[in-house]
Parts: sequence; structure tokens; C-alpha cells
Amino acid sequence: EAMSAMKDGLSLCGNVILPSLFPFFVLSSLVVELGMSRCLGRLFQPVMAPLFRVNGACASAVALGFIGGYPVGARTAIALYESGQCSRTEAERLLAFCNNSGPAFILGVFGSGAAGLLLYLAHVAASLLVGVLFRFYRYREPPRPSRQPEAHFQAARFSAAFTRSVTSSLASALNICAFILFFTVTIRMLTLSGLLTGLARLLARLCAPLGLSQVWAERLLTGVLEVSSGVSSLTGGALSGRLSMAAFMLGWAGLSVHCQVLAFLGDSGLSMRTYFVGKLLHGALSAALLGLLTRLVPLN
Repeated sequence: EAMSAMKDGLSLCGNVILPSLFPFFVLSSLVVELGMSRCLGRLFQPVMAPLFRVNGACASAVALGFIGGYPVGARTAIALYESGQCSRTEAERLLAFCNNSGPAFILGVFGSGAAGLLLYLAHVAASLLVGVLFRFYRYREPPRPSRQPEAHFQAARFSAAFTRSVTSSLASALNICAFILFFTVTIRMLTLSGLLTGLARLLARLCAPLGLSQVWAERLLTGVLEVSSGVSSLTGGALSGRLSMAAFMLGWAGLSVHCQVLAFLGDSGLSMRTYFVGKLLHGALSAALLGLLTRLVPLN
């Protein structure tokens, strides 16, 4: 059974994770290495500072986080901090809201363009709301001003930046695959041993007033551990309920993604507190916004 789960995990990594993440990892590395984030900083400083209390260079982490999927945004934010392009407080603010699911995964979750679009809109809107809320984190510390108005593309260093970006990106992608394989096997073992079912039964009893059944509690626990497994388990039942639970799972991102972010943090000294609080808020706000959207735009 463990070998079978590993094969399923390897199939997921080979067919989905590596093809979708590796190119964005290379891109995010080049954005930082070549100084492109500093150029973006001059352009987006008037927007990023008032909304999120971070300097304009942080726009690259936000943008790549929305299009690249987990954990491209977090990896970019950490790289910006380590290269001195943002302060520690700005990096921790970024970690609270820039680690998001990519549009390709969300839009294809339920095989419905309308449902996927509503899910993605709720996901993006909730992330931006979390970013606005975390502008009050260490509020007395202002965003770092753009200190390099002469920022330019460092073409002379392109060869070194390119090779370094490719090799480091492959290592990062393999780290992510390692966590996905671990959690794939863990979920299979928890299911076969009956532990996941027992925990789901307990959660269903505690949440009985909310109408959470044991089946849905088990799906929720699966998504809390690993987001892709949890979302793929959401079959049957009302579409609005499935979408709301998927919105929470995608906002929370799962322990597997959190471990991936922890691996990137390393010895950076950045706190994970804002990250965890931000992801929990992201999940709750996504589910609430999705519920509102499905009332405004009824789905079959």
C-alpha cells in the first residue's frame, strides 16, 4: 500500500507538480537575480506602500504568487529578504498573503469554467484582503523606500544568474516533491489504519450544529494535510458546499505546502507566525466570499 501511494505521488509530481512549478521557480529566481524586482519596485511603489505597507519590489512576489502557484510567492518573498530588497517585517507581511494557488489548478478543479472562475475570484480577493489586514502588522515600521532609482537589468551577470536559477529551482522543486510524496503515503496509511476515519467521526460530532457529516469531515481533514488530495476528494453533494470547502482548502493550502515553505525559510530568521495566521484567515475569507458569490451568481 505504501508503494502504491508512492507511485500515485510520483505520478502527481511528474505530471503536475514539476511541469507547473519548475518554470515559475526559474522565472522567480531570475526576477530577483537580475534586479528586475527593483525595476518593478519603482513602478509599483505608489500601489504597494499604501495598500500593504511594503515597498514596490515586493510586487514581484505578489504577482508570481498569483500566477505560479504554491510556493512560488513565498519563495520569492524569502529571496527578496535574503537579497536585501525588503525588510524582515515586509517579508513577514508578504508571507501572510503572497503564497497562493495558481489559476490553472483552480480553474480546472471542477471541470466547470464558471465554478472555477468564481473559486479563483474568491481566492484572489481573500488573499488581497489578508494583505490589507496585515499592513497593520508592526504598523509603526514603515515600508522600506526604493533605494535604487538607477535599478536596471544586470545583463553582464545573466550567465551566472541563469545557471544558478536553473540548478536552485530544480533543487527547490525536488524538495516540494519530497513533501508531497511523504504526505501522500501518510494520508494513505491514516486512511487504512482507520485513524483518519476516527478523527473525522470526532470532528463531525463536535461540528454537528454546523451540519458537518463524517464524510465531509474526512475530506476536510485530508485537505488540511494535503490540498490537492483534499480538493480531488470533493465529489457528490451540492456544488455550493463543495466549492466553499474547496475555497477553504485552497486558502489554507495544507500542511504539505507549509512544510515546503518551512524548507525555504531555513536560517533566514523570518517568523512563521504571520504566515500561519494569514493562511488560516485566507481559508476562512475564501469560503465566506465564495458563499456570497454563489448567491449572487447561482450555479447549476
